[in-house]
Amino acid sequence: MKYTILTSITALAIIFTSCKKGCTDDAANNFDSSVSKDDGSCFYAPEITLNGSKSIQLSIGKEYVEFGATAISKEGVFAEVTIDNSDVNTSTAGIYEVIYSATFNGDEATAIRTVEVVVNQSTYIGEWNCTSDCGTTVFPVNGGRTIVAGSVPNQFKINGFFTFLGGTVTANISGMDIIIPEQIISVTGGSITVSGLGTLSTTGDAFTVDYDYDNTIPFVGGSGSCTATYSK
Repeated sequence: MKYTILTSITALAIIFTSCKKGCTDDAANNFDSSVSKDDGSCFYAPEITLNGSKSIQLSIGKEYVEFGATAISKEGVFAEVTIDNSDVNTSTAGIYEVIYSATFNGDEATAIRTVEVVVNQSTYIGEWNCTSDCGTTVFPVNGGRTIVAGSVPNQFKINGFFTFLGGTVTANISGMDIIIPEQIISVTGGSITVSGLGTLSTTGDAFTVDYDYDNTIPFVGGSGSCTATYSK
Protein backbone atom coordinates (compact mmCIF):
# COMPACT_ATOMS: atom_id res chain seq x y z
CA MET A 1 0.00 0.00 0.00
CA LYS A 2 2.81 2.42 0.93
CA TYR A 3 4.51 1.84 -2.41
CA THR A 4 1.26 2.49 -4.26
CA ILE A 5 0.76 5.83 -2.46
CA LEU A 6 4.29 7.01 -3.22
CA THR A 7 3.91 6.03 -6.86
CA SER A 8 0.68 7.96 -7.08
CA ILE A 9 2.23 11.06 -5.52
CA THR A 10 5.17 10.90 -7.93
CA ALA A 11 2.83 10.52 -10.88
CA LEU A 12 0.78 13.50 -9.76
CA ALA A 13 3.95 15.58 -9.38
CA ILE A 14 5.04 14.66 -12.90
CA ILE A 15 1.62 15.53 -14.28
CA PHE A 16 1.59 18.86 -12.39
CA THR A 17 5.07 19.78 -13.65
CA SER A 18 4.26 18.83 -17.21
CA CYS A 19 1.16 21.03 -17.07
CA LYS A 20 2.81 24.02 -15.37
CA LYS A 21 2.88 27.07 -17.59
CA GLY A 22 5.15 30.08 -17.63
CA CYS A 23 8.00 31.64 -19.62
CA THR A 24 10.15 29.06 -21.38
CA ASP A 25 12.44 31.46 -23.29
CA ASP A 26 15.83 31.50 -21.56
CA ALA A 27 16.52 34.91 -23.16
CA ALA A 28 13.66 36.45 -21.19
CA ASN A 29 14.09 38.08 -17.80
CA ASN A 30 11.37 35.91 -16.23
CA PHE A 31 12.54 32.59 -17.68
CA ASP A 32 11.38 29.65 -15.52
CA SER A 33 13.27 26.41 -16.04
CA SER A 34 10.66 24.44 -14.10
CA VAL A 35 7.85 24.93 -16.62
CA SER A 36 7.24 23.05 -19.84
CA LYS A 37 4.60 25.15 -21.56
CA ASP A 38 4.95 28.77 -22.54
CA ASP A 39 2.00 30.95 -21.58
CA GLY A 40 3.14 34.11 -23.37
CA SER A 41 4.17 35.86 -20.18
CA CYS A 42 7.84 36.36 -21.15
CA PHE A 43 9.14 39.89 -20.87
CA TYR A 44 12.41 41.35 -22.08
CA ALA A 45 14.62 44.32 -21.42
CA PRO A 46 14.77 46.74 -24.37
CA GLU A 47 17.89 46.56 -26.52
CA ILE A 48 20.04 49.70 -26.50
CA THR A 49 22.08 50.60 -29.57
CA LEU A 50 24.73 53.30 -29.25
CA ASN A 51 25.12 55.85 -32.02
CA GLY A 52 28.80 55.86 -32.90
CA SER A 53 31.59 53.85 -31.33
CA LYS A 54 31.37 52.21 -27.91
CA SER A 55 34.80 53.62 -27.11
CA ILE A 56 36.05 57.04 -28.17
CA GLN A 57 39.25 58.99 -27.59
CA LEU A 58 39.20 62.74 -27.00
CA SER A 59 42.04 65.24 -26.77
CA ILE A 60 42.22 67.00 -23.40
CA GLY A 61 40.47 70.36 -23.43
CA LYS A 62 38.27 69.46 -26.40
CA GLU A 63 34.47 69.49 -26.14
CA TYR A 64 32.68 66.16 -25.61
CA VAL A 65 29.88 65.72 -28.15
CA GLU A 66 27.14 63.29 -27.20
CA PHE A 67 26.18 60.87 -29.99
CA GLY A 68 23.13 59.47 -28.22
CA ALA A 69 21.51 56.04 -28.45
CA THR A 70 18.24 54.30 -29.33
CA ALA A 71 16.34 51.56 -27.51
CA ILE A 72 13.71 49.17 -28.86
CA SER A 73 11.75 46.39 -27.21
CA LYS A 74 11.42 42.86 -28.53
CA GLU A 75 7.94 43.84 -29.63
CA GLY A 76 9.37 46.63 -31.78
CA VAL A 77 8.36 49.48 -29.48
CA PHE A 78 10.87 52.31 -29.07
CA ALA A 79 11.74 53.26 -25.50
CA GLU A 80 13.12 56.54 -24.22
CA VAL A 81 16.86 56.51 -23.47
CA THR A 82 18.19 58.35 -20.43
CA ILE A 83 21.82 59.50 -20.77
CA ASP A 84 24.18 60.24 -17.90
CA ASN A 85 27.46 61.73 -19.17
CA SER A 86 28.20 63.69 -15.99
CA ASP A 87 31.30 61.55 -15.35
CA VAL A 88 33.11 62.89 -18.44
CA ASN A 89 35.71 65.54 -17.57
CA THR A 90 37.52 66.74 -20.68
CA SER A 91 39.77 69.07 -18.67
CA THR A 92 41.64 66.15 -17.09
CA ALA A 93 43.20 63.13 -18.76
CA GLY A 94 41.54 59.86 -17.76
CA ILE A 95 38.97 57.20 -18.67
CA TYR A 96 35.31 58.04 -18.16
CA GLU A 97 31.96 56.32 -18.71
CA VAL A 98 28.69 57.48 -20.23
CA ILE A 99 25.74 55.41 -19.00
CA TYR A 100 22.63 54.85 -21.12
CA SER A 101 19.45 53.36 -19.64
CA ALA A 102 16.00 52.53 -21.00
CA THR A 103 12.88 50.98 -19.46
CA PHE A 104 10.06 49.03 -21.10
CA ASN A 105 7.15 47.59 -19.11
CA GLY A 106 9.13 48.14 -15.93
CA ASP A 107 12.20 46.27 -17.14
CA GLU A 108 15.44 48.27 -17.43
CA ALA A 109 18.46 47.87 -19.71
CA THR A 110 21.78 49.71 -19.56
CA ALA A 111 24.70 50.29 -21.90
CA ILE A 112 28.06 52.03 -21.47
CA ARG A 113 30.26 54.14 -23.72
CA THR A 114 33.90 54.63 -22.70
CA VAL A 115 35.47 58.07 -23.20
CA GLU A 116 39.26 58.30 -22.91
CA VAL A 117 40.59 61.84 -22.52
CA VAL A 118 44.23 61.98 -23.60
CA VAL A 119 47.09 64.35 -24.30
CA ASN A 120 48.07 64.10 -27.97
CA GLN A 121 49.16 66.18 -30.92
CA SER A 122 45.69 67.65 -31.31
CA THR A 123 45.93 69.13 -27.81
CA TYR A 124 48.54 71.63 -29.01
CA ILE A 125 47.30 72.55 -32.47
CA GLY A 126 45.83 76.06 -32.64
CA GLU A 127 46.46 79.63 -31.58
CA TRP A 128 48.40 80.41 -28.40
CA ASN A 129 49.75 83.52 -26.70
CA CYS A 130 53.28 83.54 -25.27
CA THR A 131 54.49 85.53 -22.28
CA SER A 132 58.02 85.17 -20.94
CA ASP A 133 60.97 86.58 -19.04
CA CYS A 134 63.17 86.08 -22.12
CA GLY A 135 63.60 89.73 -23.01
CA THR A 136 62.80 91.56 -26.22
CA THR A 137 66.13 91.37 -28.08
CA VAL A 138 68.35 88.39 -27.30
CA PHE A 139 65.50 85.82 -27.27
CA PRO A 140 62.22 87.54 -28.23
CA VAL A 141 59.31 85.07 -28.07
CA ASN A 142 56.39 87.07 -26.65
CA GLY A 143 53.13 87.39 -28.57
CA GLY A 144 50.65 85.30 -30.51
CA ARG A 145 51.90 82.01 -31.93
CA THR A 146 50.43 79.34 -34.20
CA ILE A 147 51.11 75.70 -33.42
CA VAL A 148 50.70 73.14 -36.19
CA ALA A 149 51.07 69.37 -36.44
CA GLY A 150 54.54 67.91 -36.81
CA SER A 151 55.58 65.24 -39.28
CA VAL A 152 54.88 62.45 -36.77
CA PRO A 153 52.00 62.00 -34.27
CA ASN A 154 54.08 62.89 -31.18
CA GLN A 155 55.39 66.16 -32.58
CA PHE A 156 54.26 69.75 -33.09
CA LYS A 157 55.79 72.91 -34.57
CA ILE A 158 55.66 76.49 -33.28
CA ASN A 159 55.43 78.79 -36.28
CA GLY A 160 56.64 82.40 -36.08
CA PHE A 161 58.66 81.37 -33.06
CA PHE A 162 60.54 84.67 -32.62
CA THR A 163 58.80 88.03 -32.47
CA PHE A 164 59.49 89.85 -35.77
CA LEU A 165 62.26 87.36 -36.68
CA GLY A 166 59.95 84.37 -37.33
CA GLY A 167 61.39 80.89 -37.60
CA THR A 168 59.93 77.50 -36.66
CA VAL A 169 60.75 75.32 -33.66
CA THR A 170 59.96 71.60 -33.49
CA ALA A 171 58.86 70.03 -30.22
CA ASN A 172 58.29 66.41 -29.21
CA ILE A 173 55.59 65.38 -26.73
CA SER A 174 55.44 62.48 -24.29
CA GLY A 175 52.30 62.58 -22.19
CA MET A 176 52.31 65.92 -20.35
CA ASP A 177 56.02 66.46 -21.08
CA ILE A 178 57.40 68.61 -23.89
CA ILE A 179 60.93 68.13 -25.22
CA ILE A 180 62.51 70.64 -27.58
CA PRO A 181 65.68 69.03 -28.92
CA GLU A 182 68.58 71.32 -29.70
CA GLN A 183 68.09 72.97 -33.08
CA ILE A 184 69.41 75.95 -35.02
CA ILE A 185 67.03 78.60 -36.31
CA SER A 186 68.39 80.78 -39.11
CA VAL A 187 67.09 84.34 -38.99
CA THR A 188 68.11 87.69 -40.49
CA GLY A 189 71.60 88.59 -39.28
CA GLY A 190 72.62 85.19 -37.93
CA SER A 191 71.30 82.11 -36.16
CA ILE A 192 69.93 81.14 -32.77
CA THR A 193 70.44 77.73 -31.17
CA VAL A 194 67.60 76.67 -28.89
CA SER A 195 66.57 73.71 -26.74
CA GLY A 196 64.11 73.29 -23.90
CA LEU A 197 61.93 71.23 -21.60
CA GLY A 198 58.30 71.93 -20.84
CA THR A 199 55.13 70.70 -19.16
CA LEU A 200 51.48 70.93 -20.16
CA SER A 201 49.00 72.07 -17.52
CA THR A 202 46.50 69.52 -16.19
CA THR A 203 43.71 71.45 -17.92
CA GLY A 204 45.45 71.32 -21.31
CA ASP A 205 45.12 75.04 -21.99
CA ALA A 206 48.64 76.20 -21.06
CA PHE A 207 52.21 74.92 -21.13
CA THR A 208 55.50 76.27 -19.83
CA VAL A 209 58.92 75.77 -21.42
CA ASP A 210 62.35 76.43 -19.91
CA TYR A 211 64.58 77.44 -22.82
CA ASP A 212 68.37 77.42 -23.22
CA TYR A 213 69.65 79.53 -26.09
CA ASP A 214 72.71 80.85 -27.90
CA ASN A 215 72.04 83.89 -30.07
CA THR A 216 74.88 84.65 -32.54
CA ILE A 217 73.38 87.82 -34.05
CA PRO A 218 75.90 90.68 -33.70
CA PHE A 219 75.16 93.39 -31.12
CA VAL A 220 71.93 91.80 -29.83
CA GLY A 221 73.12 88.22 -29.31
CA GLY A 222 74.09 86.26 -26.24
CA SER A 223 73.60 83.02 -24.40
CA GLY A 224 71.32 82.21 -21.49
CA SER A 225 68.10 80.65 -20.30
CA CYS A 226 64.55 81.84 -19.75
CA THR A 227 61.00 80.64 -19.18
CA ALA A 228 58.05 81.07 -21.54
CA THR A 229 54.37 80.28 -20.91
CA TYR A 230 51.96 79.58 -23.77
CA SER A 231 48.23 79.85 -23.10
CA LYS A 232 44.99 79.65 -25.08
